[in-house]
Amino acid sequence: MLQGINLVCVRGDRELFQDVNFSLEAGGLMQVRGPNGSGKTSLLRMICGLSQPAAGDILWNGQTIRELENDYYAAVTYIGHLSGTKDDLTVLENLQISSALAGTEISIDRAYEALHFIGLKGREALPAKVLSQGQRRRVALARLLVCNTPLWILDEPLVALDVMAVKLIQDILEKHLRNGGMAVLTTHQEIKISAASILELQLA
Repeated sequence: MLQGINLVCVRGDRELFQDVNFSLEAGGLMQVRGPNGSGKTSLLRMICGLSQPAAGDILWNGQTIRELENDYYAAVTYIGHLSGTKDDLTVLENLQISSALAGTEISIDRAYEALHFIGLKGREALPAKVLSQGQRRRVALARLLVCNTPLWILDEPLVALDVMAVKLIQDILEKHLRNGGMAVLTTHQEIKISAASILELQLA
């Protein structure tokens, strides 16, 4: 179970949000919504452990993630709102290296399988710099097909994707949830997943 307890976020001299509480169990998805500047990305970074709340705690199975440290990080896959692809690396290299940096070594065969499934068949040897923004996003999201983590934290995963790709990502998310996984995401696009709950942030 993932829980947020009385979370407060401060950036500079401005408080973005306070007293944010949530609870997410296996098989659940939480969509974080709110206007620009309300702290959506900041909250996701807190949940990842990349930044600390000004007050409050984030718990994983009843323990604070600060105490768990690497045991928690090993359970998380985070994909930020930028694709994170390296221009001079090939599509295949980007997937293999990003997965390795996240702690998952994958074979060439498994990487090819994931890239084919995500819609990048025939582009595996291309440098990322020649890809469209939507294709770069697919490269980043291909990590979801090769990771074995229960908790996915996704910042605008659907940005730059066409209708078919959005449907594909929704299918991947639904399979993850059916298998007992969890997901926290932000998106400005409509997402049609029955297990989704909403956490609404307001401008302070």
